[in-house]
Amino acid sequence: MLLELKNIRKEYDEKVAVDSLSLEIPQGNIYGIIGPNGAGKTTTIRMVMNITIPDSGEILFEGKQVDQSFRDRVGYLPEERGLYKKMTLMEVVSYMAALKDFPKSQVKEKLDYWLKRVDLLDYKDKKVEELSKGMQQKLQFVTTIIHEPDIIILDEIFSGLDPINIELIKDIIMDLKQQGKTILFSTHVMEQAEKICDNLCMIAGGKKVLDGTLNDVKAQFGNNSIQISIEGDGKFIQSLPGVKSFRENNNYIEIKFDTTSDTNQILSSVAEKVLIKRFEIMEPSLYEIFIETANADPSDFNGNGGQHA
Repeated sequence: MLLELKNIRKEYDEKVAVDSLSLEIPQGNIYGIIGPNGAGKTTTIRMVMNITIPDSGEILFEGKQVDQSFRDRVGYLPEERGLYKKMTLMEVVSYMAALKDFPKSQVKEKLDYWLKRVDLLDYKDKKVEELSKGMQQKLQFVTTIIHEPDIIILDEIFSGLDPINIELIKDIIMDLKQQGKTILFSTHVMEQAEKICDNLCMIAGGKKVLDGTLNDVKAQFGNNSIQISIEGDGKFIQSLPGVKSFRENNNYIEIKFDTTSDTNQILSSVAEKVLIKRFEIMEPSLYEIFIETANADPSDFNGNGGQHA
């Protein structure tokens, strides 16, 4: 296992930020940490980076306690962005690479490659302060990976990026995985987490409430949902027996049933009142799982990524 967190705990002023959290992150894995604001995601990442020391528990990299040497093998993009605004892009990237003891002879070649990859090569000699916020974020991403780290840790990487640049960064992350890199990241963008994660963990109230592969996590929530397109007013559906949740979108309705419900009976009741144009049985999206789990009481979970029976 490349990175292991074993029962780490952190408390601030008698408030528990992270509570006995254990994670196992394999080599070459894209591992997502998701959760509501204040759940403990950033505190967890800061403990991995040895910025914050756990009150108890341990963090192991390649089976050994994380120490200062770990920092040369990691690329870390913190949630609080920070660049030297009076420097040019070339100067910033070169400086950050030097801090990681990356060979100066390789910096220019890698710098041009990565600036071109994120559409910033034409700004190479511009000062950072001349860039938009999104461009600065892409630049900081380049400074995170320029020294070819073994593990890349990204805190809210997609925050503040437009859809085009989200896709750009997502594609780079997938390429890095193909090269054998390990990526640990936190995000609120469930759509992207669902697209790229091999494994994920959800934290709520400092506790781990979900953990596993994306398929394993979805399997815990069953396939008791459908999308349905109708002609007419479908608001009556939410009051039908067995309907657990109802979400009306512009072009379709999402319905989730109790696990004991008779789906055919519910569809028959709908068809008696409106024309069903299309329906599709669907697995829950990560967004739906996030909403349902985030609204649950953390005491309902056993601390190992599952609910109490």
